[in-house]
Amino acid sequence: MLMKLREKRDQKGFTLIELMIVIAIIGILAAIAIPNFIKYKKNAQNVAAKASAKNAYTSAMAYLADCPSKDWINLTDAMLLEGGFRNTEGIDTTFGNELITATREDGEVPDDGLYYYEVTEAGSITERGN
Repeated sequence: MLMKLREKRDQKGFTLIELMIVIAIIGILAAIAIPNFIKYKKNAQNVAAKASAKNAYTSAMAYLADCPSKDWINLTDAMLLEGGFRNTEGIDTTFGNELITATREDGEVPDDGLYYYEVTEAGSITERGN
């Protein structure tokens, strides 16, 4: 019986303590990485909304250049599409009240409070919050 126990000691593998230390290290790294990932993801969504607003404005100007009888006040979402605008995934871009508005579809307000962008006829982009 003593010989069998000695044979098992010679087996190679990880001890329970070594496995627990590795799991603890992975947990610490995840605790550091996940909040940063969430922050970067929200920032990317804000940048995508701003880019979508700029693209919609460019499409509106292209449409108005092709159809000089139309004016900014009478623009519609369909006219933006005719101007070549394609909506960005995850961003809701619309035209209304003489403004192009790009909003994050998740509806979640990020830490900086910005969640949509407005573009006026002059092309100025305004960041809006809650």
